[in-house]
Amino acid sequence: MSAVEQSPALIAGPAGGRAKPFSPTRTVLLLMFPASLLIGILTVCSISVIKMSVGRKNAEWSTWSIESYGELSDPFFIGVLVETLWLALLSAAITALIAFPIALFMTRTRSEALRRLVLICIMLPMLVSLLVQSFGWVAILGPDGLVNQIVRSALGPDVSVTLLFNRTGVLLGLVQTAVPLAVLPMVASLSAIPPQLEEAAGVLGASRARVYSNIILPLSWPGIAAGMVLVFGFNTGAFVVPILLGGLKVTTLAIVIRDQMGTLLNWPLGSALSVVLIVFALAVQAVQNVVGRRVARKDAGLG
Repeated sequence: MSAVEQSPALIAGPAGGRAKPFSPTRTVLLLMFPASLLIGILTVCSISVIKMSVGRKNAEWSTWSIESYGELSDPFFIGVLVETLWLALLSAAITALIAFPIALFMTRTRSEALRRLVLICIMLPMLVSLLVQSFGWVAILGPDGLVNQIVRSALGPDVSVTLLFNRTGVLLGLVQTAVPLAVLPMVASLSAIPPQLEEAAGVLGASRARVYSNIILPLSWPGIAAGMVLVFGFNTGAFVVPILLGGLKVTTLAIVIRDQMGTLLNWPLGSALSVVLIVFALAVQAVQNVVGRRVARKDAGLG
């Protein structure tokens, strides 16, 4: 006779009754509660922003109006929107070009220690505040920063480059802070590609460039697209990097929203700008999903 059979008390409850059976459903619900609470709070905040965007100034909750959306046709706001989207799109493209070789190295190297070292270097900036990273770029790109010191030592004391308080400095900051967001999806996509495909293509006479253009890039495109969408969405709402590295010369939607919601107390207009920003980010995500499904269906049909 087993020990459990000899000791009925082991399966009895505190009062001698039978213990309650294990409930997987209850455990799942308890684990989902924190995420559900967070999603609920974000949903309430989003609905609040939408409501304020269709209200009047100083009466956001008691009135209904679309005047704020009409103000968005002003050339200033259109220019700021174009500037924001252009910086986000360009930073996403540059980040993808930088992140792909890193992800390829991480998936192809045989050294586990080297792979972990690269991963730590990639993830380390995410542990540092964006404010600290931006001030680091100020120290590097400033008039007396590291870059200008190197330029002066190489070309003469009267030569300098202007990389701060312009689009170039903002673009550098956006790319650097978003590299981890692009690397990780690419690593996941490249890891799913069997190395035997490259070996087979090489045996059949394909050059290295053709292997990458016809095999590696098409198969890894879902990860590349996912990384670019993440970077685009992250940088459309960037605030710290543009305001510190761009100064007053580079204006993005996030900065204008801060001014409208904070300094000017024009909550309806700031909310309308926020809605437009979210709509563009979601539209890019939707386009990526549609294109991804069509490519998957095409590949499945060819397969």
